[in-house]
Amino acid sequence: MFVKDIKDKFNFKLLTGDTGLEKEVKGLYCSDLLSWVMSHAKDGNAWITVQTHINIVAIASLLNLSCIIVPESIDVEEDTITKANEENIAIFSTELDTFKIFVKFYEAGMR
Repeated sequence: MFVKDIKDKFNFKLLTGDTGLEKEVKGLYCSDLLSWVMSHAKDGNAWITVQTHINIVAIASLLNLSCIIVPESIDVEEDTITKANEENIAIFSTELDTFKIFVKFYEAGMR
C-alpha cells in the first residue's frame, strides 16, 4: 500500500499538498508519547497520533515514516502543515477514532 492509496481508498482528508504520496506504507504505529515513537516506530509506518505540533513532522522525517494520520478531526496547527510540506510528509485527518483507522487498514489487507 502507498500513501496515495490512503487518500484514494479511505477518504481521509489530506491536509498537506500532494506531498509524500509515493511513499510505501509498510505498517501502522500509534502512540502519542514522542520519545516512545522515536524508539519503537519502524521505517515506513503510517503514524496515528493526536499530537499536532511541529515536532511530529521532525520525528516522522527522522524515522522515515510514510505519513501521519490525525484521528477524531483534531485541528492540526498551520505551522505543522507547512513544515510537513517542506519535509515531504503527508498529514491526513479523519473523523474516525484510532481503532476504526486500524480496522480500515486491516480490511484493506494490511496485516
